[in-house]
Amino acid sequence: MNMLVWCLEVRELENNPHFNAGRGSALTSQGRVEMEACIMDGITKKCGAVSGLKTVVNPISLARLVMDKTPYVYLAFDGAEAFAMEQGVETADSNDHFITPENIEILKQEKEANITQLDFTQLTPKSLKKKKLAANGGSQFGTVGCVAIDNQGNLATATSTGGMPNKMVGRIGDTPIIGAGTYANTICAVSATGKGESIIRGTVARDVAALMEFKGLSLKEAAAYAVGSTPIGTAGLVAVSAGGEVTMPFNTPGMFRACATEDGYSEIGLWPSM
Repeated sequence: MNMLVWCLEVRELENNPHFNAGRGSALTSQGRVEMEACIMDGITKKCGAVSGLKTVVNPISLARLVMDKTPYVYLAFDGAEAFAMEQGVETADSNDHFITPENIEILKQEKEANITQLDFTQLTPKSLKKKKLAANGGSQFGTVGCVAIDNQGNLATATSTGGMPNKMVGRIGDTPIIGAGTYANTICAVSATGKGESIIRGTVARDVAALMEFKGLSLKEAAAYAVGSTPIGTAGLVAVSAGGEVTMPFNTPGMFRACATEDGYSEIGLWPSM
């Protein structure tokens, strides 16, 4: 698996302010960003994770360096920022680089409503228009995640996020936690999105692989069971198996998703497939 190419795909999403990763990340209760990311190679099970980033332009690039350049899995906050400087990773002069007018408005709305995230159970096409929220990957709608398989059957996954709008400073979600929001082995690769606390408690990403390995379930069956085991309105995922099976289940009213295969099949969606 060419992990460099895969990182570049995620970097593109981090650089787009319409997604909740990198520039455009959700804001904490103090109006700043604390970003997190994770990458994992299914063949070697090598992985790297970071959280609490405030200046790193592309968190997924730093996660890859943790995987490739250190004996560790996870670096956070000041230590992660110091490692980024040592490695010459691109950083912004200030936290302001990542903040968009849309996310300032979202934080304002959530503070006024005294909530810490969009209520996914209330997400409908009508509510999107009512709240004037863009249906194109706006930062309130969750994590950026990617999974891939190459022509040798090697699997990999990468996930990047700004977390929940109005989250408590120092809060860490499921994205950088191996087995919760991100996981890959020789059986499948999984990247999850939704309410991090529910995904962590359910070890969602690892459960997909475990159900396939120990129960003999297909990828589609395992993913549906793992998502279905979390409270309604809290989780979704994208996953691919070593056999090339793709699935993208969610128990929220909608989830931004897309896939493409070398045989020409593609899918792009937000609402459940009809």
